[in-house]
Amino acid sequence: MADALKDMFNKKFYEQLAIEFNKADKNFHPDRFVKEVIKGIDELSLNQRLRNTTVVLKNHLPADYKKSVEILLKVAPAFKSHYTSFLFPDFVGQYGHDNYDLSLEALKELTKNGSSEFAIREYLKRDFTKTLKVMNKWADDKNHHVRRLASEGSRARLPWSFNLDEVIKNPSVTKSILEKLKADDELYVKKSVANHLNDFSKHHSDYLLSVLNSWDAANINTAWIIKHASRTLIKKGHPQSLALFNFEKNAKVTVKDFKLKTSKIKLGENLQFDFDIVSEKPTSQKLVIDYSIHYIKKSGEALPKVFKLKELQLKPKETVHVTKAHRFQDFTTRKHYAGKHYVELLINGKSYIKKEFNLTIK
Repeated sequence: MADALKDMFNKKFYEQLAIEFNKADKNFHPDRFVKEVIKGIDELSLNQRLRNTTVVLKNHLPADYKKSVEILLKVAPAFKSHYTSFLFPDFVGQYGHDNYDLSLEALKELTKNGSSEFAIREYLKRDFTKTLKVMNKWADDKNHHVRRLASEGSRARLPWSFNLDEVIKNPSVTKSILEKLKADDELYVKKSVANHLNDFSKHHSDYLLSVLNSWDAANINTAWIIKHASRTLIKKGHPQSLALFNFEKNAKVTVKDFKLKTSKIKLGENLQFDFDIVSEKPTSQKLVIDYSIHYIKKSGEALPKVFKLKELQLKPKETVHVTKAHRFQDFTTRKHYAGKHYVELLINGKSYIKKEFNLTIK
């Protein structure tokens, strides 16, 4: 949850951070830094705490930007792979625009300890063409964190960041990066490439499908990316995306005995449901079974979120029993609200049944 993440920026963390900066720079005053950075921290959200740390650091590091970067690069490995590691590239993203080459090289190094995906977008915003050219080179890097940054940082719609209008308007501008990464064997990279492509499913589905159809699905890594990049279109029952994986375009099935174990659940509990799928076709059908939860938002509006359930090859006249338990728990990206919700069953993108249930928070 966001609250859990923001609590990582606490006094103990700042005391350790100050110790590491003092090791790298004897002119760094730990006590002064900690006193300043924790002032009013309880009122700050996760990203406000991150940015506040960056701003306060600026006051305690050398005025010479190059020297500050040298210190950041020494300290960053001590905080590897934690959300707090975002503060190092954030400093570069905020204060390094007059030192372009040095800053991009720093982001390349810092991403190996966490990720520079948000910071690099500050440079794309200011000089898209020049920065994308550098990122194109990063796609060939031997370090998978750097390769992943080339894809993740140039996504059209990166969560928790601003959109890149240049990519939204013309998705082909990042194609050379994706072509270099389409057979990458690192899962971290493959997920990014698939998400990058999936961003195009809303406004550029034809472009997305043209790219996927041009790739060699015989390669196991490419096939993985193609499948995950198509997930939104498949959930919507997009005919061309279904055909890409030989899913039945016009499934002929009946759903029977769709039952909720209970129509009332509490936050922290599972919504359990089960049903039968009965074939109504004399030939086999390849099916993708999904379900959506219609979550109540703070405004009271219900918005659906689709989840994968399973894929199956349904034989002629066959009946398959399916069960599922969906846990209701707050996450960083989702906060639940009490009230009337719905669970909806989708088969090859088509809605078959919708059931109501009530969620209570306490």
